Amino acid sequence: MKTLCTFSLIFLVTVSLYGQVPSAENQIAATVLTLPENQRDSAQILGFNNDGSLIELRKGSNEFICLANDPNKPGYNSACYHKDLEDFMARGRELNAEGKGRKEKFDTRESEAKSGKLKMPSQARTLHIRYGKEGKYNAETNLVENSYVRYVVYIPWATSKSTGLPEKPVVPGGPWIMFPGTHSAHIMISPPKVN
Repeated sequence: MKTLCTFSLIFLVTVSLYGQVPSAENQIAATVLTLPENQRDSAQILGFNNDGSLIELRKGSNEFICLANDPNKPGYNSACYHKDLEDFMARGRELNAEGKGRKEKFDTRESEAKSGKLKMPSQARTLHIRYGKEGKYNAETNLVENSYVRYVVYIPWATSKSTGLPEKPVVPGGPWIMFPGTHSAHIMISPPKVN
């Protein structure tokens, strides 16, 4: 019985830590740190309300849509992407909500992009990701501690041959193309982590 009570307490503490939804102000302040400074004030911000639903926290007027960190998941992960990627990103969220796995999600969007049902940008479009297994936002310092930024440039249907990029990094942090020849072809740029 004591073990069960201890487990229940640990479970409740864990749920409450992950389930605490930061204020809209803190979600916005943390999320915009994913972008370069000159793009932060005008980006649209999507975040979470107290029941965990995704909502618009702030309207935007520039080319970026930002998705706040999900407080129900461990670590930290926020993303800001060009508005021309919204159909692709929104479809991914729909498929996640349906419980689709990574491969089924990829295959569905690939098929829909090929048929024209899913609109993909005709030119390169950027995604910025701030992430960290131990990442967390510190409102006092206005920093996302223990986090790193990765850059992704979506170029649907591009290949190593069409871009001249390798299919794996040649040097640490060097650009390379992932999922070449598909709707999800993108250049990965992961700057080396600085301790």
